[in-house]
Amino acid sequence: FKIKKGKIRGEESVGMICGEDELGLGEDTDGIMVLDTKAKVGMPASEYFKLESDIVFDIGLTPNRSDAMGHIGVARDLMTVLNHKGGKLQMCRPSVESFKVENTNKTITVEVKDTELCPRYSGVSISGIKVDDSPDWLQNKLKVIGLTPINNVVDITNYVLHTFGHPLHAFDASKINGGSLVIRQAAQGESITTLDDVKRTLDTADLIIADQHNPLCIAGVLGGSNSGVGYETTDVYLEGAYFDAISVRKTAKRHGVNTDASYRYERGVDPNTTYQAHVYAAQLICELTGATASPVDHKGTKDFPRVEINFSF
Repeated sequence: FKIKKGKIRGEESVGMICGEDELGLGEDTDGIMVLDTKAKVGMPASEYFKLESDIVFDIGLTPNRSDAMGHIGVARDLMTVLNHKGGKLQMCRPSVESFKVENTNKTITVEVKDTELCPRYSGVSISGIKVDDSPDWLQNKLKVIGLTPINNVVDITNYVLHTFGHPLHAFDASKINGGSLVIRQAAQGESITTLDDVKRTLDTADLIIADQHNPLCIAGVLGGSNSGVGYETTDVYLEGAYFDAISVRKTAKRHGVNTDASYRYERGVDPNTTYQAHVYAAQLICELTGATASPVDHKGTKDFPRVEINFSF
């Protein structure tokens, strides 16, 4: 809207005092955003707030296009059509060459009991994390696509989710009883309080990630409040997995939830992207928090060969 000259309590006003929420720069609803006294009059607001000059493409997807639910998938489509028209473009994927194994002391053991519903599961223990606010560049990347930054660990998983279109999940490692996880179907009568603070009674058809005592996560749908990452967290266990699409869809519908993770899993994520997305997130966590990572524990019982489909233009 346009700010016009007006009178307020008999005084002429040619401006408007704005809050963070009104400007789309934060969640503060106090009504007045107070700037630092060092702010120079006349400097561009984008410079003061350290905002990048960027362009956002808002695209509409039909439900079958799960491959385009991440930036890389969209880039691949653009590259293909432009190369078909004579271009010579190549994909620029995030590198995972900087990932280092520097910690072999703290590891979580994993058992996959249902390899049909979870054909691939990888995990990595990351120790010595300082959970804090994310750097400006990461917060800006999330804000520009409508996400609210939470903390550096959660923000990285969201950033990688929207990069690759592949969901990840981080557990507070200190809350994994017995130091072991099992991927199994829920037992009759089991329940979990999820991150939205709702206690949910599980169905025996629900796939869960559990420790020796309790369910910690509804696989591919929603994490549990008893194992979430907070500012007191120092060690995390980062999960990267491929879950059966039909199973996730039925579980999400049964519990009446629709999350960024379930939205993608139930439409079918690329199982051959699981490892790279997972290691890239672990690499970023180590780089941004000063943590160290264990070797990646990869469980895979099934190959997913690429398929060629021939058709006429």
